[in-house]
Parts: sequence; C-alpha cells; structure tokens
Amino acid sequence: MSNLVAIVGRPNVGKSTLFNRLTQSRQAIVTDEAGTTRDRLYGKVQWNGQEFSLIDTGGWVVNSEDVMEDEINKQVDIAIKEANVVLFVVDVMNGLTDLDSSVADILRKSGKPVVIVSNKSDNYSIGYQSAEFYSLGLGDPYAISAINGSGTGDLLDRVVSLFSKETPEDELEDIPKFAVVGRPNVGKSSIINALLDEKRNIVTDIAGTTRDSIYTRYDKFNMNFYLIDTAGIRKKGKVTEDMEYFSVIRSIRAIEEADVCILMVDATRGIESQDLNIFSILQKNRKGLVVLVNKWDLVEDKTNTAVQMFENAIRERLAPFVDFPIIFGSALTKQRILKVMDVAKEVYQNRKRKIPTSKLNEVLLPLIERTPPPANKGKYIKIKYITQLPNTAVPTFVFFCNLPQWVKEPYKRFLENRMRENWSFTGTPINVFFREK
Repeated sequence: MSNLVAIVGRPNVGKSTLFNRLTQSRQAIVTDEAGTTRDRLYGKVQWNGQEFSLIDTGGWVVNSEDVMEDEINKQVDIAIKEANVVLFVVDVMNGLTDLDSSVADILRKSGKPVVIVSNKSDNYSIGYQSAEFYSLGLGDPYAISAINGSGTGDLLDRVVSLFSKETPEDELEDIPKFAVVGRPNVGKSSIINALLDEKRNIVTDIAGTTRDSIYTRYDKFNMNFYLIDTAGIRKKGKVTEDMEYFSVIRSIRAIEEADVCILMVDATRGIESQDLNIFSILQKNRKGLVVLVNKWDLVEDKTNTAVQMFENAIRERLAPFVDFPIIFGSALTKQRILKVMDVAKEVYQNRKRKIPTSKLNEVLLPLIERTPPPANKGKYIKIKYITQLPNTAVPTFVFFCNLPQWVKEPYKRFLENRMRENWSFTGTPINVFFREK
C-alpha cells in the first residue's frame, strides 16, 4: 500500500506553508489570517527514492465563531485515522498552547506515529525553544522553518523511516489493477455490475452511493485483473459529510494502487472542471489512462462528426497529455464495455513496454541529428546516447548529452512525441531525463 502523511495542528502555525514546501508547489493558499485552509489539499512528495502522499488539513479549533468549525475538525479527525504518519505542526514563536495540548491528546489516542514539527524556527536561538514541546509526550520535536526550508531534510528522513517495511498479509496478487474513477453518479458501479453480470455493487440515482473502494477479481474471456470501484470524487466545496470525506481519501489511495485508471465522463454533461481535477490526480500519480464516455445511448447525435467533436474537446481540455484512448459506451446497455477492458489491458502492457537500447539509438539519433536541441548562448547540445531505465513504474528514458541543463521542456515534449510515433505508449505517461555524459 502507498503511504499517506497528514499535516495537522491548530490554525496559523504554518501547515499550508509546510505543505507547499514539501510538495514543491504553491497549491495551498498562505495568508496571515488564521483559518484560511478549510478543505483538504492533496500532493505528492519524493524523498530519498521514496514517494508518499501528503494531505494538508484545516486548523483544529474549538469554541470559535467559525461556522465551519465542526466540519474542519471532522476532516482533520478522518485524515488522522487514514494516515500512516501524522505531522503535528506547532509554532515555536508562540510556544505551547492549550489547543496544542488538545490536539496532542487526540494524537496519542490515535496510536499513529506522530512527528512534532516545531515550525518558525528561523534561526538556532529560536530553535532551542522547541524543548518545551517535549512535554506533549510525542517524542522529539523537529525544529524547522517551512518558509525557508531549513530542517525539512531531517524531518523527511524521520518521516520515511516511520513507514512500515512489512508486506501486508492481505497483499493483492500481482496482476493488473484497473480503477474506475469519476464524478459521483457517472455510472462507475453500473459498469462494474455490467461486466460481472451481477449486481455486486449498490446502484442508485443518489450521487455518492458508493462510500468505499471495492476490489473485485475479474477472470473471464481470457482476462485476469482486479477491478476497483471507487467513490465519486466531487468538488471539495461540496464534501460536507465526514463519511464522504473518508470515501474521497480512500478513492485517492485506490488510484495510487491502480495500474490503469478508467476515467468515466458523462456524455450528457460533457467534460467538466471536476473531471479535470480527477485527471490531475491521475497525472500526479503517473497512472495509465482510458477515458470512457458513458451514457452514450442517451445522446441523440451519434454521427462520426459528433464523436470527433467530443473527442477533440476532451483532448483539448486534458492537453498536453493527449495520447490516450477514448471509448464511447453505455453501462446500461453494455455497449462496448468489454472493449474498455481490452483497451485497459493494452495500456497496461504499454506501461510495461521495454525498448532495446540499440533500437532506441538507431531510431532516435538520426531524428535528433536532423532536429537538434536549440543552441543556448552559443552553446550547442549534443545528445550522444539513449537508454531506457529498468524496473520503473512507467517507461523512463535517459538521454546522455554534454549540456543537460540547457534542454528545455518543449524539446523534451518533441522527443516524447517522436517516441510515441515509433512505439506504442498510448495511455501511459513517459518520463524523459537528461544526464551529463
């Protein structure tokens, strides 16, 4: 299972600043006003060859005037229950407060590994004041400054050391895992029931019926894989019930475990902003992608022109990643649902594709010679050798050259497109790196 780390603490201690620092993003809004963060924020962190998910939460408050207090506290509580490790952020400038002690009581009862993060330790003299947090009984406080990054390396070393190294007894068999994802009420459970030819999962017209991620073994028609039905991921502003928030976290973790994700789009509504949010989660996790336009039986105009316009609209919204299959079908009438699984299997095989080093150099080096990287400040980049790295989750290629730092993103996309033209990588992301030779 993938590892999940939750950031918790009272308001205005720097949780969102720490989230942005560790994820190397500006995803979380940061202000001096307490209570800015109210919804969950999800990001990926890589450290020392390990990757984990990070969730930022709203500040834990009691007896405040904020009408959202109960909902914020529920979401914090659920994040703690789901997390493998909890980062408890405190403010060394303000010192220990009664609210910090209340949060510490909750964390001790949870039984989860907790790391105290003594934030705003901008210099050593301030950092020494972190000693008072030993009184919380949660171990050594790590003095850091989220705003300038000092101390975060030691903090990350501690976090990854707390991840379990044991293999769970109920580990799933090593066969492909396909997750069905999408907005609520788009037909995820219906298509799984249609594939299994039985009403395994509950289906209603009420959005959000599925609360948990359901794994089902599929072994028919020379296919063998796990099919994962996930709860619908709706807009953060609409996630109010604590059970539904729990379901959203479970869905994200199911995506992390999957090899290929089948993103379902409602044909009667088209691609919407929440579809893009789900797609961004798939991209962050570098998952294979198949887009299924469901409820196609309800669309009146089924001409080739209409299909082409719908496809173009989807690819335009999901650009720059456009090399993925799009299938138009219906879970209700079972139209093309077996084709979805066939295509998902092809995408899975594309993720595992290995190109011999000799073939890579034979095909790509002449192309690079005809269209070399643009010169930078009079310096010419010479790519000498290409190889594919073994044992990677997605196809990963290394281009050895004299000046790797001068290769820009547009040229990387150019090379990726040339590889997709010569070999089938439809539906799967590709990693392209440049190293000095």
